[in-house]
Amino acid sequence: MQTPLDVLQHTFGYPSFRGQQEAIIDTLIAGEDALVLMPTGGGKSLCYQIPTLLRPGVGVVISPLIALMQDQVDALNELGVRAGFLNSTLSMEQVRATEQALLSNELDLLYVAPERLLQGRTLSLLESAPLALFAIDEAHCVAQWGHDFRADYLRLDILQQRFPQVPRIALTATADVRTRQEIVTRLGLEQARQFVAGFDRPNIQYRIQLKDNPRQQLLQFLRAEHAQQSGIVYCLSRNKVEQTAQWLCQQGFNALPYHAGLPAALRATHQSRFLREEEIVMVATIAFGMGIDKPDVRFVAHLDLPKSIEAYYQETGRAGRDGEPATALLLYGLEDVVKLRQMMSSSEGAEAFKRQEQQRLTAMLGLCEVTSCRRQVLLRYFGDILETPCGNCDTCLSPPETWDASEAVRKALSCVYRTGQRFGANHLIDVLRGSTAERILALGHDRLSTYGIGRDLSAGEWRSILRQLVAAGYLDVDPEGYGGLRLTERCRPVLRGEQAVLLRREVKAPAARASVRRALEEIPEEELGLWQALRACRKRLADEHGVPPYVIFHDATLRAMLEQKPVEPRQLLAISGVGDTKLERFGEAFLDVIREFEYESL
Repeated sequence: MQTPLDVLQHTFGYPSFRGQQEAIIDTLIAGEDALVLMPTGGGKSLCYQIPTLLRPGVGVVISPLIALMQDQVDALNELGVRAGFLNSTLSMEQVRATEQALLSNELDLLYVAPERLLQGRTLSLLESAPLALFAIDEAHCVAQWGHDFRADYLRLDILQQRFPQVPRIALTATADVRTRQEIVTRLGLEQARQFVAGFDRPNIQYRIQLKDNPRQQLLQFLRAEHAQQSGIVYCLSRNKVEQTAQWLCQQGFNALPYHAGLPAALRATHQSRFLREEEIVMVATIAFGMGIDKPDVRFVAHLDLPKSIEAYYQETGRAGRDGEPATALLLYGLEDVVKLRQMMSSSEGAEAFKRQEQQRLTAMLGLCEVTSCRRQVLLRYFGDILETPCGNCDTCLSPPETWDASEAVRKALSCVYRTGQRFGANHLIDVLRGSTAERILALGHDRLSTYGIGRDLSAGEWRSILRQLVAAGYLDVDPEGYGGLRLTERCRPVLRGEQAVLLRREVKAPAARASVRRALEEIPEEELGLWQALRACRKRLADEHGVPPYVIFHDATLRAMLEQKPVEPRQLLAISGVGDTKLERFGEAFLDVIREFEYESL
C-alpha cells in the first residue's frame, strides 16, 4: 500500500512535505474534516490531491475559477492523475463523457464550479459515485464581509447534509479571524481540525510609494528591475486598464488588458497567453487573477489603492509562487481614498456592511503610512506575529524619517474647522498657503484666521500632512460630499495642545535599484547555452501537449538540472519536481539536451 510520501515523491516529484501538509493529509485520509489557511504557493492543492489518490473514490474540488479549470486538469493529467471538470464551458456531449467517466471510476479528481455542483442533476450524480472527499477551494468566498464573496458558496453546507460520511477540506490563503469564523459557521465545520500556517511570504518585497507621476514610476520600476519578466499591474477602472496597457505597449512591453467589460473570448485569450507565454505584463482590474497558478510572476504593481488589506494580500500573493524573490509595488494618493470612500458610500450594501468596508479601507491606509516594518503590520492584521522586522520591505531597507508635526497639524485641523468641514485637500492647502484664487476670495476664506498661516510649507508637504491625518484617524473623508475633510473626536487633545503628533517626512522615492534581488541569480555566461536549450526544450514540449511551460517543469527544476547536469534517468528523478510520470514522458528529451552539451564540452 502506498504512503502519502510515496505519492508525493513518485507522482508529484517532491522529496518531502512542507509545514503542516502531512498532518492535513493524514486528517483527511482518516475521514476527518479540515480547515486550512496556507499562504499562496504554500502547497494547498497537495493537501487534497494526495488523500484523494489514497482514498477510494473520486475527490470533488469545488472552485470558482472556471477559466482555470482546464489548465488545472491538464497539469494533473501530465502527472498521470486522472482529472476532469464540469462547468458551463463544456458542451452537453463533453458533460456526458465526464459524467460517465465519474460513474465508471475512471477519474481521480473532478473540478466543479459551485453553481454546477448545486444543480439537482450534479448532486444526484455524486450520490451515485464513490466519493473520496470534497475540497472547497477559495473558501473565503463564503464570507459576506469579504472581498471575493460568492453567493453560491453560502449553499455549500448542503455537502454536510447530503454526504455526511464524506470528509471535507476548506482551503484559503486569505482570511482574518472574522472571515475564518464565518467559514466555519456557514460550512458547518465546527468539528473540523484547523490548520493555520503563517501568512508570511518572505520572498515578496513590499514597497509602497506616493503617487508622483505614476506612469513614470511604473516605467522606471519595470525597466530597472523587471525587464523581460512576467507580472501583473492592477488598476481601479477599466478605462485606466486599457490606457495603461496601450501605453506600456508603446514603451516596448508585451502588455495585455483584462477586465470584465472585455468580450469573454478576448479575456480567455489574454489569460491563456499570460499563463502559457513568458514576459507578459497583464494590466487588469481585480477581476483578474484569483487562483492564478503561474509560478513565475515576478512582480505585482498596484497603480491605485486596494480597498482592504485582504484584497492587497491576495493580489500581491500572485507574485513569487515559486518561492523565488518577487516585488509588490503600490502607488497611492489621497485621491484614491476619496474615490474609494465615495464608491463605498454609494454602494447598495447595508449600513453595517458600509461601516466594515470603511474600517477595512482605514486599515489599508494605515499600512501605507506606517513607519515601522510593513510585513509586521500586514501579518498582525491576520493574527500572525512576526517577532522581528523582516528586512525585506521598503521601511526596513530605507527607514523613513519622522518629525514633530504638532504645530503644523494644529494649523491644518484648525483650517478644516474654520472652513466648515466640507472642503477637500486642495482648497484647504490654498487657504493655508494664502492663495488669491477667485474661489478663496469669493467664499471669504481670505478673512479666516488660518488664511496664509502655512506659507512655510509647500503644497506637497501639506498634502502629505492631510493624508497622514486621514490615515491616523484625526480626519475623515465625507463620503457624501466631494472629498471634504471632517474632524474626528480623536483630534481634540491635539487641538488643545495636549498631544504631540509625529509624522513621516516625505522624501522623493529613490531611483529604482537595478534588481534589488533578482528572481533568479544571473546564469553564468558559460551556462547560458544550456539554460536556453533547456528552456527551448520545455517550450517545445509545452506546445506539443497544449499546456503552459511551467506545467512541464518549473524554473527551479530547470535550475537544478543546470547545476547537477543529470545524464541518467535515476539522476534526473532525484531532482525536485521530477516524478515517475514526468520522467517517463519528458525525461529523455531533457537528458538528451544535457548529454549533448556535456559531449560538446569534452
